[in-house]
Amino acid sequence: MLLNKLISEVEVINKVGDLNLDITNIHSDSRKIKEGGLFIAINGFTKNGIEFIPDAIKNGATAVIVEPDVDLNSINIPANMPAISVKNTRKALAQTACNFYDNPSKKLKLIGITGTKGKTTTTFMVKSILQKHGLNVGLIGSIAIYINDEKIEDTDRTTPESIEIQKYLSMMVEKNVDVAIIEVSSQAMKLDRVTGCEFDVGLFTNLTEDHISPKEHPSMEDYFNCKLELLKISKHAVINNDDETVKKVKDLLPEKDIRSFSLENNSNFKVNPHNIIITDSYIDFSIMFSGKEERIEACIPGKFSVYNSAGAIAVCSYFDVTADEIRSALKTLKVLGRSELVENKLGLTIMIDYAHTPSSLESILTAVKSYAKGKIICAWGVGGDRDAAKRPVMGEISGRLADYTVLMSDQVRTEDPLKILKEIEVGIIPTGKPYKIIVDRTEGIRYAISIANPGDIIVIPGLGHDLYLEKNGVKYPYDERKVITKLIDEMIASGERKPIQ
Repeated sequence: MLLNKLISEVEVINKVGDLNLDITNIHSDSRKIKEGGLFIAINGFTKNGIEFIPDAIKNGATAVIVEPDVDLNSINIPANMPAISVKNTRKALAQTACNFYDNPSKKLKLIGITGTKGKTTTTFMVKSILQKHGLNVGLIGSIAIYINDEKIEDTDRTTPESIEIQKYLSMMVEKNVDVAIIEVSSQAMKLDRVTGCEFDVGLFTNLTEDHISPKEHPSMEDYFNCKLELLKISKHAVINNDDETVKKVKDLLPEKDIRSFSLENNSNFKVNPHNIIITDSYIDFSIMFSGKEERIEACIPGKFSVYNSAGAIAVCSYFDVTADEIRSALKTLKVLGRSELVENKLGLTIMIDYAHTPSSLESILTAVKSYAKGKIICAWGVGGDRDAAKRPVMGEISGRLADYTVLMSDQVRTEDPLKILKEIEVGIIPTGKPYKIIVDRTEGIRYAISIANPGDIIVIPGLGHDLYLEKNGVKYPYDERKVITKLIDEMIASGERKPIQ
């Protein structure tokens, strides 16, 4: 596509060179630029994209876009190479990507799901229900990219970069996808990753304190407003009417078509709070749907799963699904790393979850406590280079709700793992509950298994769907399911534990 056509939506500050140039690829990562490419030099959190212009040119870039304060005459580029300064490079990346891929979001129905908790599980619930309804469904989220039940590729962030989103949506259009679902983080909104996407339905699951840091959001107000932006650009909206902050959306967007779900307050999709069954392997509840109370079962335990299910049902109501389709879709759905039960030869209840914030840890442990018959053993840690203030808070939650806590490494990144665990320990000590610090994650899991008895529940929050451990910029393969299986096999082989018969 010609460069001048690609930037037709972009707010240009200045330009040099002939823009009547054919562009064959676009990226903000110089390593991914190919011959005939447009390199967009974004000034990031740690690096400035203009530093990588020589690399981009070496890889085949024939044009560049830079920040508004860059002097185009000072850039070290070949003579006559087109260079453009724009008001917002991140937005320019999204806008040129939309044009490059011929605006694929206009060719299918698009659902965006945001919120502090529940995004991933809810996206999979919506996907499953719409597939039961007979639609071809694509999903772009924190676990992977899917088209129906085919996994296209794994992902390493909640919402991919804008150029990747448009590439995936274009692929979905080619594969005759009817509806695509995107898991939309607040950072994705803040950094213009979904700019240019035309959303038919936007869901706001809930809001609790998270991602408040110098590199993320300066305040809860900024955090909320970024998520609110998704609903502003969506044709229809769905909100959690039990969340005190989210319910304000009705007043903030009075002209928007909004449907709501709840357990406590009135809503379009009201769950009967007195008719909920929660076990260690499923939930069973009744919800108002099409004027009738329908009984629904989902095999992801916990009260929060009731909220996720209700939100998914509300979203799918825009697609005329039936109660039978909902029942069939949710009854057998499992989501990697979300209240995921790991089968094992000892017959122990071992649950892996992605909980990594105070609210999500409290939710998962409160849920488990409601049906646990024995002890709750919580084996966990928190990531490094993230909000340190939450560490003692989460320690207090684990000490208060679990019977025994094992503190072990998570994604330490560039921090000292023992320092992280010591900061969590500050919150546990006042609870008086027993705990143990074992820095090595595998040894921590081994210890949790060694002290567990039938009827106990081992909860391992943190990694969830992550299949790696990150330390000092390197990601080492690490699948907790395989780790658990190997540890138990070793325990059985050594005679330390006996398998169930």
